[in-house]
Amino acid sequence: MKKLLKLSVFCLLIVSCSTGNHADFEKNTATAKKYFELHESEDADAMFELLHSDIEWHMPVYGSEMANANDLKEAIVNYQKEFDNMKFTADYWLPGVDPETGKLDGSTRTYGTWTADHVASGKSVKLTAYHAFSFVDGKISGGGDWFDVGGMMNSLQLEQEADTSDMENEE
Repeated sequence: MKKLLKLSVFCLLIVSCSTGNHADFEKNTATAKKYFELHESEDADAMFELLHSDIEWHMPVYGSEMANANDLKEAIVNYQKEFDNMKFTADYWLPGVDPETGKLDGSTRTYGTWTADHVASGKSVKLTAYHAFSFVDGKISGGGDWFDVGGMMNSLQLEQEADTSDMENEE
């Protein structure tokens, strides 16, 4: 009986000391990090290979519906056209949970900061963001981006308008 009790305590200690992460968390986080690295290097085609064909993505645009693969691909290409020197610096990566059960499901999420240079204005941007990724068969199948895209674009537009106004006043 003492051996059984010792074995039970030992097992309990091992379970309580483990990280508790889902078995796929590290692999899926590596995929999400690769996705960002490819975005930084503007390799859209390689990014698209990481996406599941049935992806549903939450876009950071006010009032937008869930995006499908084509919508997301179009947004990616647009960001890569509009910005140079894109860089994501993660504050940390966290395991995600199934929204219905609250149990770890292998998904991953991150908080961090994007920096980039806007091509048209030449202005640098610094944007805090939250991103979430879910996976099916090792491919990104869902999630989204949460950041103030409207505020960022307004700040770039305001600077462009001010530059245009200054040039008109000089003439």
